[in-house]
Amino acid sequence: MASKWLLLAPVAGAVGLGVGIGVGADKLVGAAAPEAVAKQDVKPAVTLPITRVVLFNSGVGYFSRSGDVTDDARVDLSFQETDINDLLKSMILEDFGKGRIAAVSYDSREPISRTLSSFAVNLNGTPTFASIVSQMRGERIEVVTTPGAANQPGKLSGVIVGVENQKIPAGAATVDAAVLNMWCAEGLRAVKLSEVQQLRFSNPIIENEFRRALDTLALTHDSQKKAVQLHFAGDGQRKVQVGYVIEAPIWKTSYRMVLADKEKPYLQGWAMVENPTDEDWGGVKMALVSGRPISFKMDLYNPLYINRPTVEPELFASLRPVTYRGGFGQEKDAVALNGLADSENDRRADKGKADEARKRMEPGAPMAGAAAPALRLANGRPGDAQFGRELSDELGKRPNLGVSGNVATAGNLGDFFQYTIDHPVTLGRQKSAMLPIVGKEIEGQKVSIYNQNVQKSHPLLGLKFKNTSGAHLNQGPITVFEGSVYAGDTRVLDVNLNEERLVSYAIDLGTEVDPTAGAGTQKITSVKAVRGIVHTMTKFTEEKKYKIINRSQTDRTLLIEHVNRTNQQFKLVDTDKPTEDTPDVYRFTVPVKTGETKTFTVKEERDVANTISITNGAENQIRYFINLAEASPALKQKLTEALTIKATWDVALRELNQIGADLQRLNQDQERIRKNLRETPKEAEVYATYLKKLSDQEKEIDALTTKQKSLMTSEFTARKKYEDYLANISD
Repeated sequence: MASKWLLLAPVAGAVGLGVGIGVGADKLVGAAAPEAVAKQDVKPAVTLPITRVVLFNSGVGYFSRSGDVTDDARVDLSFQETDINDLLKSMILEDFGKGRIAAVSYDSREPISRTLSSFAVNLNGTPTFASIVSQMRGERIEVVTTPGAANQPGKLSGVIVGVENQKIPAGAATVDAAVLNMWCAEGLRAVKLSEVQQLRFSNPIIENEFRRALDTLALTHDSQKKAVQLHFAGDGQRKVQVGYVIEAPIWKTSYRMVLADKEKPYLQGWAMVENPTDEDWGGVKMALVSGRPISFKMDLYNPLYINRPTVEPELFASLRPVTYRGGFGQEKDAVALNGLADSENDRRADKGKADEARKRMEPGAPMAGAAAPALRLANGRPGDAQFGRELSDELGKRPNLGVSGNVATAGNLGDFFQYTIDHPVTLGRQKSAMLPIVGKEIEGQKVSIYNQNVQKSHPLLGLKFKNTSGAHLNQGPITVFEGSVYAGDTRVLDVNLNEERLVSYAIDLGTEVDPTAGAGTQKITSVKAVRGIVHTMTKFTEEKKYKIINRSQTDRTLLIEHVNRTNQQFKLVDTDKPTEDTPDVYRFTVPVKTGETKTFTVKEERDVANTISITNGAENQIRYFINLAEASPALKQKLTEALTIKATWDVALRELNQIGADLQRLNQDQERIRKNLRETPKEAEVYATYLKKLSDQEKEIDALTTKQKSLMTSEFTARKKYEDYLANISD
């Protein structure tokens, strides 16, 4: 059956229940005609119960309501204020048969006093009968007076003139009384309000305004609730449906594992769901989805304003500097268009769905184009009506399990795993329930799991099982029973179909393991020189021994978890191949019979590369490499030649250093002689001796300086030759 549907984009909430924007109307109007409003609101609202619930473990839930309506109908819903943003972002409406979505309206965030003051009858504060009637001056009313009212017929019809207080005789005294003044066919009448038994407004619009004001006032009893009204237009009886995604508690799982000696392990799984709403779920179709759909919050409820430019009169505005942007506009437009479109193959695949959706859309609907991107109806994704129908089709396919598993590839972003409960679920408001999702024998083997970092002396009793249940197993706790006896608790992460997993639930006191680290070794395996840089490769070997003693009365299959250090370039050598290789540990399977003692050895090695640059001060390093057995004879010969060249440089350097020391000694001695000359009289005999000695030293300094220049040249040449030779050593 064809349907008219609407994706709810942010509809501007007006005052009170708001003025909805009509979809499929001949024209877009700011307010509905009074007759139309009266027609819609006078008719009692239709109740749409929740018929389908899809819970995700990402913090949201998809709720679907459906039911039958006749002709034009209104559906009143109430939501927590915190859910309104999600509602505006995700709501889907469908009107099957010859119907269409007429309007969607919702409470604004205006203060209740402002909302109430917007109605024709202002119910702010605590209005009295007299104050309410006074607000309606000029309106035509029908009044029924109490039996026996003085000088008044039983029923009056007229127009309200006003309400006044008059002094009314009461025996010997007078009392104040409110009097209603009316203009009737026979003239002006005064009726005491105390004698008015019934008052009715003749104008249906005023009556409708009064009723809406009372409805709005009633909603304030729960200040956190907001009303949403859905208006359906059409002829005859037909089905309508509304679906939306709002925040919901994640559903959780827990399992029971029963172990027996001669039978396969039996796995029983339960899903724990909660009904956080204020509405009972009666016989709803429920599905539980395990996955990671992207979900976010966005503020669509609060009104948004933009800054508008201030335009000055042209006569007084001076010319402002003109600025120009670069040519990025077209590129951005192209990116935006590409982002809205799918790939060519996707467009072809979805063309049929898009054409069908356009046919179902009411012609001329002003919201259709804007709302379409809000939620895409494709690929059976959670949250749309198509997805809901697919869930319905999945019911009853696996009666023996109690669930139907729609298993997708594990680990891919956006893939999900679905448990469809095969019986309708009834759950009261603010209640929780446990629902069976798995009940089947699986493949498994008892093992003892040893990890030194978990328990140093004893392994843990565990189970190595394969998920042959036919359904994806969501993460959760497992309570383990051996026969009818409680054996322990454990926890499992998500397990895909046919995936193997280990769980441990108790300490194996009958088995003891003593790990011992062996002596590590290191050995240089290769030496190579490239342009003065020597590359060495050193092999480090480490060994660990696990001594195992089985003191229990049964044979054990021990799984030893050894740290996986492939990220440190360690690799296994002379060791049995591990049963499993995970990013964190190697798992080695070691069978140990009862009363047996066994030792299992894990040997690892890694190669470490080092580079050493041979410099002119690295004589000890050169001699070290010459003495290495791993160095090639050609490299040793080149290094020996380097030492010979260095010896020539060393001789020149020693001679140069010696001349420098002699010059320093002579300079110090000359300083002493000059000091003595200043203190000695020129007539003294020693004065001439000092002068002669000073003169001889000057001649010696000149000779040493000349030799020093020659040696500096020789030393520089020898050093450069040595350094150039080192820089070009390769082998």
